[in-house]
Amino acid sequence: MDIEQLRDYCLSFEGVTEKMPFPRFSAGKNLLAFYCGRKGEHIFCFFDVERFDGCTIRCQPDRIDELKARYTAIGKPYNFSPKDWIGVRFDSDVDDDTLKALIRNSYEIVSQL
Repeated sequence: MDIEQLRDYCLSFEGVTEKMPFPRFSAGKNLLAFYCGRKGEHIFCFFDVERFDGCTIRCQPDRIDELKARYTAIGKPYNFSPKDWIGVRFDSDVDDDTLKALIRNSYEIVSQL
């Protein structure tokens, strides 16, 4: 999945907005984040638009260890709590359908906050 396909997929969910929330931080100035939730204030997915080598998404804490054991592409999230978030590298064993399912799951978790 390329950057536009991933962006379009994230924006396809109801009530989603996007923004680059960290322009003042050199490490975060290129992060594109997707928001949802009752007030549209909660991030469910983000990635670096310059590197585009992975994304960070929310996940149920009880699923994280199983996902890490199953996929080499799933590991620590970028700069978010590893108890509620996972990082997914795009250069490994997570195919587009699995990535979409993980993103949808993240959206569903966050949209209820």
